[in-house]
Amino acid sequence: MSEEIELIVPSVPKFPKEKIEPLDVEHGDSVILHCNPPKGIPPLHIYWMNIDLQHIPQDERVSMSLKGDLYFANVEENDSRSDYCCFAAFPRLRTIVQKMPMTLKVSRSNFIKERKPKLLIPPESAGSSSSVTVIKGGVLLLECIAEGLPTPHLSWVKVTGNLPKDEPETENFGKILKIDQVTAADEGTYQCTASNPMGRAKHEFHVHVEEPPRWIKEPEGGVYSVGTNLVLLCEAIGNPEPTIQWKLNGMPIDSRTFRGRISAREISLTNLQLQDSAVYQCEASNKHGTILASANVNVLNIAPLILTSDGENYATVVGYSAFLHCEIFASPAADIRWTKDDSIEPLSTLRYELNKNGTLEIKETKKEDSGSYACWAANSVGKRAITANLDIRGNATKLVVTPKNPRVLKSHSILLKCQSEYDSHLKHSFKLSWRKDGDELPVNSTEDGRIILDRDTLFISSVTLEDQGVYTCVASTSLDRVTAESQLIVLGKRIFSLCVNSSMQYVMPLQHFCLLASFSIIEFEENRWEPGRWQELTRTPGNDTTTLLSLAPYMNYQFRVVSVNAVGRSQPSKPSLRYATPPAAPDKNPENIRVEASEPNEMVMKWEPLKPVERNGPGLEYKVSWRQRGVEADWNEEMVKKHSLTLRNTPTFVPYEIKVQAVNNLGSGPEPNVTIGYSGEDVPDAAPSGVSVDIVNSTLVKVFWFGIPRDRVRGHLRGYKVSWWKTKSMLDGKRHHPEKHFLTFVGDRNYGMIPGLEPFSEFRLTVLAYNAKGDGPESSPVVFETPEGVPEQPRFLRILNFDKDSVTLSWGLPKKANGHLTGYILQYQIINETHEIGPLNDVSVTNRSTLSWRLSGLSSSTKYKFYVKACTVKGCGKPVTEEGLTMAQGSKGIGKISEAVKPTQKFHPIEALEPGTEYTVRLVTKNWVDNNSIFEDVIETRGRAYAGIYDGISTQGWFIGLMCAIALLTLLLLTICFVRRNKGGKYSVKEKEDLHPDPEAQSIKDEIFGEYSDSDEKPLKGSLQSINGDIKATESADSLVDYGEGEHGMFNEDGSFIGAYSGSKEKGSVESTGSSTATFPLHA
Repeated sequence: MSEEIELIVPSVPKFPKEKIEPLDVEHGDSVILHCNPPKGIPPLHIYWMNIDLQHIPQDERVSMSLKGDLYFANVEENDSRSDYCCFAAFPRLRTIVQKMPMTLKVSRSNFIKERKPKLLIPPESAGSSSSVTVIKGGVLLLECIAEGLPTPHLSWVKVTGNLPKDEPETENFGKILKIDQVTAADEGTYQCTASNPMGRAKHEFHVHVEEPPRWIKEPEGGVYSVGTNLVLLCEAIGNPEPTIQWKLNGMPIDSRTFRGRISAREISLTNLQLQDSAVYQCEASNKHGTILASANVNVLNIAPLILTSDGENYATVVGYSAFLHCEIFASPAADIRWTKDDSIEPLSTLRYELNKNGTLEIKETKKEDSGSYACWAANSVGKRAITANLDIRGNATKLVVTPKNPRVLKSHSILLKCQSEYDSHLKHSFKLSWRKDGDELPVNSTEDGRIILDRDTLFISSVTLEDQGVYTCVASTSLDRVTAESQLIVLGKRIFSLCVNSSMQYVMPLQHFCLLASFSIIEFEENRWEPGRWQELTRTPGNDTTTLLSLAPYMNYQFRVVSVNAVGRSQPSKPSLRYATPPAAPDKNPENIRVEASEPNEMVMKWEPLKPVERNGPGLEYKVSWRQRGVEADWNEEMVKKHSLTLRNTPTFVPYEIKVQAVNNLGSGPEPNVTIGYSGEDVPDAAPSGVSVDIVNSTLVKVFWFGIPRDRVRGHLRGYKVSWWKTKSMLDGKRHHPEKHFLTFVGDRNYGMIPGLEPFSEFRLTVLAYNAKGDGPESSPVVFETPEGVPEQPRFLRILNFDKDSVTLSWGLPKKANGHLTGYILQYQIINETHEIGPLNDVSVTNRSTLSWRLSGLSSSTKYKFYVKACTVKGCGKPVTEEGLTMAQGSKGIGKISEAVKPTQKFHPIEALEPGTEYTVRLVTKNWVDNNSIFEDVIETRGRAYAGIYDGISTQGWFIGLMCAIALLTLLLLTICFVRRNKGGKYSVKEKEDLHPDPEAQSIKDEIFGEYSDSDEKPLKGSLQSINGDIKATESADSLVDYGEGEHGMFNEDGSFIGAYSGSKEKGSVESTGSSTATFPLHA
């Protein structure tokens, strides 16, 4: 059953035919002309007009009521007329009907009928108050019409209840109060008052807001299975509160015969049966209306019915989601599961999601997801299944638009290209289109060919500002759709016209031809302090046209604007008119106040002077205030014009409180902050005490001391200096000339590490404190001795004699023994050209005076490397090395030394050499105390047969003649060169050398003084550990911050160690690059 409706059969409305008698009244009387319109379909509109269809004028005195009657608060003589006509319009019927004209005659009165107001609507018979009911959401109309002389004035007020949010609207010259969309808040008492000079009349309207029923909860039907329970809820509100009635198939339910439970808001049934299927209705009603809600309850018991077709084919691309549908209707509800291919196990991984409607969603599909799927539905009545086939196609469609976000100058051209990749099987369904700012661009060329689309390209010639925007390439196939964007930015110039208001508070560009500027720069120039120099004042966003500037006092400004975008800066605008800002007192004080002093009994106070733009006015000076800190005393003050002040005869290194304030002719700056400064420093007058030395190892000691008292520093303590010098060697007892070394330790500390000492030596050490003024007195010297250490490597290693299975080695004493020598360790091993090595053999020489040794049992024609290192009780030092090749079987390899060669000799003959034999020739110094050579080369003498060939040629006549001709030709050429040279002038050899430096000599010089690298010190593969395994490291476990600053730059300013502990290195020598195969000693 549906809701109730009202059916109206309209008839043509007509005014009754009647004879209306004329109304005769006197001036000042009140009159009512009644309309009494006929009934018709609303809405109804009433008009008062004359016979010429002219509206009767209305005002506070003459007005029409809501019912259509015409009220005169008091009549005047010009109100007399015989054609007052009432017209009733029915828009829905398209009909207007007219009442018979009425006549009003107004005669003059013999006296003035002044009287207080009297309410005509509501009439006095209704009393002083009345009740009005309005429907919530409707329109409230309250009407008051009064008569009286003079004409009364109407006013409205709400007496009780909350005031409406908006001021109520009045109509008909204040005689009608109107409130649209009435709410509960509009409920209350409203009062209208009619007043004139003779008195007033009032009436109260008690407004009640009611509403028809509306639903809060409607009953919901559905499909239920046999044996389940049913609960239907129904709830409605309204004013008055609505009554609820339940109906079954349109008929009221009799609670006595109904097998379920029924109440005003709920109906329930248990153990539903097929016959319980019906339409259950809930009806809510009050005096303002009735509403009806229906719930269809179907009790079914059927097997699952799969609505999706069997064998559906689905397809998607890799990476997208696939949706396989399985729409089911069943009662009772069916259990749904999906399987793949021949498996009977349901799909249950995270990528598979089963929706409530039976659809299977496969997320982020892969190629292996292709196959056959089955949807199974089962309930207590039966079971059904369908299959679905899924095909996963290649890769998803990809798009790239190039160039990405281009910037193009106005009037230039741009070509956008949309590069795409898609599955070849989707070629026939692949489509490309272009959009600009979301709107599709037509495929055909536009604007006379200026914008051309050709599938994957978009060409725009003569770019304009309107072309700027986001261009989107859209690619779609039958399986996917992707987009790619590129934002086109059009760059152009910007032109400004500058205007400054009278108060100089802002700058405004009036015209601009491009809104693409990134920002605008406001610049200023002032001619009082820096005339002609334009400076940046502020920056604004590119599209701003006004800005508020902060200006400084006592300046003569002019301004200009420069716009900046990706292309560059625009030309500046024309400067504005000049404006001089009035002076003012300083608004800041000097900064960076500091104290400097060069003498102990003076204090120089300095500060950064104010910039010209910070002076704010003429007559700038600085008021300097000072007093000793911690002493109760008044501030000392002095006015200065420069930015420094010197005080003399101050105590040494005493803290002072200092203030500097800016002052000009218009007043003082803000109250300055107090700065703490110290008077002049003097050198410390005390030495550290309790100096002691802790021996760490043979080259490193740790020094401790007690710092000096703070009042003896007489300044800011910078740190401590530790000085030491060697007095004698413990090895030979020789005294040494004192050569002082020192390290600086920054900060207030009481210890430091002294590295790089000579082992087995006696030292003296002192400590002093220092500040910015200088060093204080040194402490008493402390004597300490360093223990023995490992010796340095022997000075040289020479191979005196090679034989096929033996060799004689000779070596020198170590450069520094660093203790009492206990002997030497001699080591040797086989090597070859690929740097592969044999086992290392050791020979211990226990006699410390032994400086040579013969090794036997060597292999013939084999290359060896020899090592010799000196040892003390602390261990062995670094080895000196040499390489050599033993002789072959039956060969002799004894080296020979010639007589002395004079330095002026150009050559030296070597006799008694064997033909066809390889020799190593080395030029060395006469004394030859190390392995360094001046020259070294490998030569091979000629064989006897080869020499015989040359002997035969030298005796031939033709050969002798050829040699003579060559000699004669050479002499002739030398003569010609000599003559030409004498004609060219004479130059000193020195000038020629300066003009034409010998590149070969320069190359040699670069090699000699270039970066030195001792290649022989590089270890052979696998030999480093065995060779140096017995050398013990002498490292300290102390923190590197314990080390100070040295005279040789071994430490940085904070005392951290950056060098090594080792002493000075010997100067390296130049090596030749001869063959490594030798029968004479080679340099190690």
